[in-house]
Amino acid sequence: MIDTEIELEERLSRPTEHDIAAIAALDGDLMILGAGGKMGPSLAKLARRATDAKPSRAEPSRDRKGVGTPKRIIAVARFSDPNTATDLHASGVETIACDLLEPGALAQLPDAPNIIYMAARKFGTSGSEYLTWAMNTYLPGLVAERYRTSRIVAFSSGNVYGLEPIAGNGSTESSPVAPAGEYAQSVLGRERMFEYASSRWQTKVALLRLNYAVDLRYGVLVDIALSVFEGRPIDLRMGAVNVIWQGDANSMCLRSFQHCQTPPRVLNITGPEKLSVREIARDFGQRFGRLPIFSGEESATALLNNGAEAHKLFGRPTVTSSELMDWVAHWITTGGRLLNKPTHFEARDGKF
Repeated sequence: MIDTEIELEERLSRPTEHDIAAIAALDGDLMILGAGGKMGPSLAKLARRATDAKPSRAEPSRDRKGVGTPKRIIAVARFSDPNTATDLHASGVETIACDLLEPGALAQLPDAPNIIYMAARKFGTSGSEYLTWAMNTYLPGLVAERYRTSRIVAFSSGNVYGLEPIAGNGSTESSPVAPAGEYAQSVLGRERMFEYASSRWQTKVALLRLNYAVDLRYGVLVDIALSVFEGRPIDLRMGAVNVIWQGDANSMCLRSFQHCQTPPRVLNITGPEKLSVREIARDFGQRFGRLPIFSGEESATALLNNGAEAHKLFGRPTVTSSELMDWVAHWITTGGRLLNKPTHFEARDGKF
């Protein structure tokens, strides 16, 4: 079990041999744009630790200029919480405080041949749609032009797909997009901006449609577990979900650089299990010794993604959903700190 945030951060940023090899194969520095959110800090630390480690075996076919030389890992964000920047700096990650939407801000950032794009806005969309579109579509267009000669791994969302039959296997990368609501539409706009750059400037891009990452401080499993623990009803309108341990999502992100291409490579990043929300709640109820309360009824459809293609490339996630549930239950019962950022996974209309 994981008992402290120090242990949690260590586990989230612990590189595998695959991560170490992936970073060793990169030419030049890595910059993460929008690194101050839920995933960014642990991803930056993972990249730093993987850079500082040595591959277990040489890879002659990847012995190119720059490989094996020290790399800068640069995290860019507003860093509204200065402790995040301090923690990253202590881990060997360079930080740049920057509002990416400010005119001229991107021009002042250093060049970097490898970019991870994470800047996004989801919650608070309703009522401030213009800001969501600026963050999720306008800014990616600016980044795509500024870093048109770089390789770019950009996070997207499984929300760009439509609802799928629960009895099926979930949306694949070839499924038609059908974004519901302005958040999902703006995320599709993000993808289109990077596609444009790939078409015009031959920028090599990978688009990661994530659905849903779970830390022990936030995520779908935390939302459900906390509702059971506190005796609040669990909304069953979205009756099934996919989840993935954030550490596995971080790893797949770093390893996606080798799959950047033009036109962009699209990959669903999620776990292999299709999980019933009702059964998740019941399982947590057994762990807590409490009877879950439900509201609403399951529909025949849900937002479900099929991660089989990514699993072929990277292997299946190292942490199963059952293990994650054990960790989450232990974290909550021992009073672990929560981010208090509910996912609102139950929303079927795309309004956040």
